[in-house]
Amino acid sequence: MQTLGQKVIYQIYPKSFYDSNNDGIGDLRGIIAKIPYIAKLNIDMIWFNPFFVSPQNDNGYDIADYYQIDPRFGTMADFEELVAKLKEINVGVMLDMVLNHCSTEHEWFKKALAGDKYYQDFFYLRPAKADGSLPNNWSSKFGGPAWEKFGDTNLYYLHLYDKTQADLDWHNENVRKEASKIINFWRSKGVAGFRFDVINVTGKDTVLVDSTDINEEKALYTDTPVVHDYLKELNRTSFGQDEDAITVGEMSSATIPNSIEYSNPAEHELSMVFTFHHLKVDYKDGEKWSDYPFDFMKLKQLFTDWQEKMDQGGGWNALFWNNHDQPWALNRFGDPVNFRVESAQMLASALHLMRGTPYIYQGEELGMMDPSYTDISEYVDVEALNAYQALIEAGKSPTEAFHLVSLKARDNSRVPMHWNADKYAGFSTVTPWLKPTDQAEINVEKELASGQIFTYYQQLIKLRKEMPLISAGHFQTVFKDHPQVFAYRRYLDNQAKELLVINNFYGQETELDLGTYADKACRLVISNYDQDLTKLPAKLTLRPYETIAWEI
Repeated sequence: MQTLGQKVIYQIYPKSFYDSNNDGIGDLRGIIAKIPYIAKLNIDMIWFNPFFVSPQNDNGYDIADYYQIDPRFGTMADFEELVAKLKEINVGVMLDMVLNHCSTEHEWFKKALAGDKYYQDFFYLRPAKADGSLPNNWSSKFGGPAWEKFGDTNLYYLHLYDKTQADLDWHNENVRKEASKIINFWRSKGVAGFRFDVINVTGKDTVLVDSTDINEEKALYTDTPVVHDYLKELNRTSFGQDEDAITVGEMSSATIPNSIEYSNPAEHELSMVFTFHHLKVDYKDGEKWSDYPFDFMKLKQLFTDWQEKMDQGGGWNALFWNNHDQPWALNRFGDPVNFRVESAQMLASALHLMRGTPYIYQGEELGMMDPSYTDISEYVDVEALNAYQALIEAGKSPTEAFHLVSLKARDNSRVPMHWNADKYAGFSTVTPWLKPTDQAEINVEKELASGQIFTYYQQLIKLRKEMPLISAGHFQTVFKDHPQVFAYRRYLDNQAKELLVINNFYGQETELDLGTYADKACRLVISNYDQDLTKLPAKLTLRPYETIAWEI
């Protein structure tokens, strides 16, 4: 059986993968149709974003029925066929469990509104303060206050996200039992993987006090000690009963000690964690909607801290640059204009050769980049539209506001997968729910015929399965003070050989003094430029976005 470190997981955003029935929305039968493509990469599991019944106010993260496939995506029979056909190519299924909150269209919330006390206890319902103001001063992550009137009562319900996403009260044992029941239902359908959406936001206190500092507000409800209790119980009552279960928690603002506990096998919580600190290094003063070059030294330091300390503590990282909530990493950390192929390959190497389990987001293996939109009307995501309005209200011009939103919008990576160069990128024959752009340059057909990025990902996946240094080795950063180079070594305690990985994060040449590595015999493992060295030089000249891995 493969170890966790040998596995690579592919993420599919079903709404944007392939439209089989030409309604402009991707669906399960569309994924089935593209299984031959998926098989080429040789990944081990697919994480699917939610396709459960939902009003789609937050693209499916507002779930109204955890047990049914939303008709716009297909049927339960389609899902069962998808699981069976993926099993034929040895690919497992990971479902997205959105259990911090549910849609206000869910029967739990509807029954609560109707006056059912049992279900009212599923939610954080609070009266206004004595002065008539909201129960507390928390903000929704999508803008505005985190409280909404609960029907025609004198109560308010908490929603840390959209007002149609009511937070569930995990202090209630019945809520936790329902969570286990949902997971066990999908286990019975052959699902062995679960990704838990914002799971460490479940750790709210029973008394929801005011925040005194907007920047510290998250700490009042995020990554608190009780989350470990919840996860241990969930593990015991559901997925922990499966030897081959793979679980990952999306951890907002998580600390390293907490992440070690979440993912150390001895704790019986989760397999690994998604953390996001490295994707905030281009936020100016912590502000997402800003135009700011990424802080490379900070990025290196974050990778170093998380890699080395998680290794030392026995924790496990989920490795990723891209997902459905992030603009494309190629635009943020590479150069899609002048060095699209080289920077895509470098970013892939830098990530895939680290310690952890790599995730590939659909289209990343093609070198997809942010869409060339020109107007806010082309975006559909609630967060982007709210941010645009907030920026206008804060005094930005429409042009400035659009520019800032276009840099960081979640829709950037949600554009339909580019299958060919057609008007709708081969995704559909009708206008898709979100407009594709640049498909003439970047598409599957072209990439498989003559591209260099997809084949590079294939190489990296093959290496992870074959080389224990990659799948099981320790991690140590080297040349940590170099202003352009992120380099590290992977090593095993019982093996003389090590892997030296060197990445130039910029489009300019740079020189690296190899110090104690000079004159050592080396075997090239992978590189995005021609390399024929058999012995390392004292000084190495790295070309734009060059990446090299040697076994020495």
